[in-house]
Amino acid sequence: MISHIHLGSGDLGRSVAFYEAVLGGLGWRLKFREDAQGWAGWQGDAARPLFLVGRPFDGGAPGVGNGQMVALLAPNRAAVDAAYAAALAAGGSDEGAPGLRPQYHAAYYGAYFRDPDGNKIGVVCHAPE
Repeated sequence: MISHIHLGSGDLGRSVAFYEAVLGGLGWRLKFREDAQGWAGWQGDAARPLFLVGRPFDGGAPGVGNGQMVALLAPNRAAVDAAYAAALAAGGSDEGAPGLRPQYHAAYYGAYFRDPDGNKIGVVCHAPE
C-alpha cells in the first residue's frame, strides 16, 4: 500500500545519525546514503516501504505539518521503549512517553517524539505483552 515515506531534513548527517539510532532496533537498515543528492533511505525486511530523509525537492527549507505523523511498527513493547530512548538521546524531543493508549485499543502501546527537524514520529506495538 505504501511505497515510501520521505521526511524533509535540513542536515543530512544529523538526520542519518538520528535515524540510525532509532530505526536499527526496529529492524530497519540503511540502504543508501547519497550526500551529493542530499538524501538517505532505510529498508526493513521487505523491499517496500522505504523510509527516506533528505532535502526537499524544491530546494526550500524543510517544514512540518500540523497533524502529520509517521508511525512505525515495533515488534514488541521493549522495542518501543528502546526507540523512544534512542530518539531522545540522539537529539529528538518528547511528544508522549511510552505507554498504553487504551483509547485506541486495549493492547496499543506507543511512544511519540519529534526528530531534530521537527517531524513527528510514533513507534507503536499492537500486540499484547
